[in-house]
Amino acid sequence: MADGPQDGAVLPPPRPLDAIDQDILRILQADGRASIRSVAERVHVSRANAYARINRLVEDGVIRGFSARVDHERAGHGTSAYITLKIVQNTWRTVRERLRQLPGASHISLVGGDFDVLLLVHTPDNRALRELVLTRLQAIPEVLSTRTLLVFEEEDLEPEA
Repeated sequence: MADGPQDGAVLPPPRPLDAIDQDILRILQADGRASIRSVAERVHVSRANAYARINRLVEDGVIRGFSARVDHERAGHGTSAYITLKIVQNTWRTVRERLRQLPGASHISLVGGDFDVLLLVHTPDNRALRELVLTRLQAIPEVLSTRTLLVFEEEDLEPEA
């Protein structure tokens, strides 16, 4: 299958997705390792058609990649937290690049409301989380304030196959 577009690459305008495309997405979200043959059989198209559709979804940027769902606690990152950040106006791109480099950063969102950025991190323990927030995050000049929300339990919502 083709590699997805590189970060910053110009993507074609979005094309409408038909029911078969939607079914392919649902199958691959539930099992990113599903074979082309299995996908083709489940959506009732030829393997060549399934292969072409998946490649188009990748090339169009609909499918951004394939990855494993990780149990962070079992992988040695037993502490998770959402961190809200208030940042200097018009510094989102700069801040985003700095946040991408943080160890354990899992998800970054620019949001509206009482804060500007929502960051999900996974760290080995509370000490590492404290270090991340007090030393790394608060050292970013564009970060005006942070608030840490400790996650007690989490569950990924997996699409039905």
